[in-house]
This record gives sequence, C-alpha cells and structure tokens, in this order.
Amino acid sequence: MSGRGRYWLVGASEGLGRALANAMSRAGYELVLSARSTERLQDLASELPGPAEVVPLDVTDPVSCAEAARAAGHVDGLVYIAAVYWPMRAQDWDGGKAAAMCDVNLTGAMRILDPVLPEMIRRDSGHLLFVGSLAGFRGLPGAIGYAASKAGLMGLAESLHADLRKSGVRVQLANPGFIRTRLTDLNDFPMPYIMEPEAAAERIMAHLESRRFACSFPRPFSWLFRAAQFLPEGLYFRLFAR
Repeated sequence: MSGRGRYWLVGASEGLGRALANAMSRAGYELVLSARSTERLQDLASELPGPAEVVPLDVTDPVSCAEAARAAGHVDGLVYIAAVYWPMRAQDWDGGKAAAMCDVNLTGAMRILDPVLPEMIRRDSGHLLFVGSLAGFRGLPGAIGYAASKAGLMGLAESLHADLRKSGVRVQLANPGFIRTRLTDLNDFPMPYIMEPEAAAERIMAHLESRRFACSFPRPFSWLFRAAQFLPEGLYFRLFAR
C-alpha cells in the first residue's frame, strides 16, 4: 500500500473527479476509482502514475454501494465528489431531475458512508472529504435541486465533524465555485472566477493535506457567498434573486 494511504474516490470518471484522481496519484496516494462508467474509469487508471483499482458503482443503488464497498476493501480515506446538475428555475420544475440531484449529490454520500463510516469509527482511524459547493450556502435562483442537495451535503459534513472531531476519524469539506466541466457547460449565464478542473483539484489537494475542516474557493468569490449568510432576507433576495 502507498505511504500516503489508500483512498476511495467516488465520482472519479470525469471533470473535477478525474483531475483530483490525477493530483492524488501524483502525490503518492493509492486509489480506488468509482463511478458508473467502467470504460472511463479504466482509461483513467491507465493514465495515472500510481496504483489505482477500478470499482464501478452506482451511488443511487444501495446494493451497488454495498458490493462496491466489499470490492474496495480497506480504505484509509473516502472522497465523495459524485454529483449531477441541471440548471432549474421553479418555473421550469422537473421533479425527476430535482430528485436525481438530491439522490446523487446527498443521499448517495449516505449510502457510501453506510459500509465505510462504522469501520472507521471501530478502528478510530480514517479520513472523509466531501465536495460541496458555494451554491450550498444559501438558496439561489435557477438552482433548485442542486443548491438544496449541496446544502444538505455540507450539513452532513458539519454534523460528522461535530461528532468526530475529537476522534481519529478526520472530516473535511471543500466548497468550490464554478468549475469548467460538462455540467457547467449547461449554464447560459456568466460564471465569475470559473476555474479549470486541474486548478480546482490542486486547491482541494492542498486542503486534503491540511488540518482545517472547511475551505471555500476561489477566495474572492467565496467571500461573497459567506457574507451573504449574514444578510437580512429582504436585502439578500434583492441582491441575489435577480
């Protein structure tokens, strides 16, 4: 096993997940790569400089999650980056897509934790990192489903950290802004401070190797979202719900 540990990266096949897999492999981590597409995962594993095992997984299927956990075996850390996204206003409501965003982005994380977390707690050792979003800090226009699911994931990470912060299980949360992927390609509005996946992956890597619980980036843009949490409702919606 690698000296940096064996990490299970869920949502690794493309975009930020693929970039993070490359960054972690270069840094010396042994990886278990999971997503739905076996072919994309195998392509990724073949290009990584370090050891990587492919374990296909559908986070919306409890049986698939349990089988994947057995196939992955012992892991020192879990990075949950799986996500789906469609821009959606209330006026364009699509219940199937809204439910899918919650199922993958939030409930999927709980399905993966089911076999992983109790074992980490039993041995009093482990590392969990969840990738949230600046969109999760407060409700945003045109983000029904996505903002709610990321807010839930961020709340999950905070609750886990509150319970485990004095144990040997470390919990972290990374909240990026816009990242250039096939998901953000769906947006038809300006995306300030948009980052390339590789740059965002390096930022998450720096956080993963730090002792801090949470980081939000890019920094100037993130300050806007953090400050918005303290605005009165009337002012917040006048500024953000345009």
